[in-house]
Amino acid sequence: MGKYLLVLLSLFGLTATAQVNSDYNYSIGVRVYSLVQMPKILNETNTDYFTNAPVNGAMVKFNDNQISYRLNGTYYNKSKRFFNNCETCEEAAGKLVDYSFKVGFEKNFNYARIQPYFGLDAGYRSNVFTGNLENRNALREAAKPTSSPMPMDPEKVETSKSGLVVTPFVGIKISPFPQLSFFAEGNIDYFYSYERQTVTWQDINNTQTLKKYYKSEFLLNPVSVGIQVHLGSNK
Repeated sequence: MGKYLLVLLSLFGLTATAQVNSDYNYSIGVRVYSLVQMPKILNETNTDYFTNAPVNGAMVKFNDNQISYRLNGTYYNKSKRFFNNCETCEEAAGKLVDYSFKVGFEKNFNYARIQPYFGLDAGYRSNVFTGNLENRNALREAAKPTSSPMPMDPEKVETSKSGLVVTPFVGIKISPFPQLSFFAEGNIDYFYSYERQTVTWQDINNTQTLKKYYKSEFLLNPVSVGIQVHLGSNK
């Protein structure tokens, strides 16, 4: 019986330590790795796939007891290749640049070294893709008239989405030391955007087509892990 009581007291001592994060005025964090769902581009297939985004964000938090007010941003800039409409229709290849700026809050459930939390961020997001489209339908290419004034394939495409993003999230922090925490959180982005799609054709006049839309989408971001350093002791 005494052994069980000793184990319980040890566990209690691990979780019921000093206030950890709330003993410091602010925190600086880096998102070391994120698994995210990017906004849909054109009529992209397989939009359910997730994108690996290493070292893609930073965060500043101002701590007030169990509530922290946070400013955070993300940035992603890499090449992207995908099928448009279908795998035998068109293939796009180019550069994707995605970034966001958000403000929000998070609330901790306790003051312990292991802290579950939840919160809400809101702000601005931009998603821009520039690249080329190539026809992957061999039958359509073979049937194209040689005298056609305009090729059936566009040469260049640029799409952009920009607008409001609202992000509820849940997470957990582990603080092995008072000045240092590791965190993992998951969230859902509600993205309401203004979209522009510009296509330039391979004719003598470089004919362009422009389409504009207002769209909304939900984007699941299953996990984001990182590290936070706590500064400005208020003891």
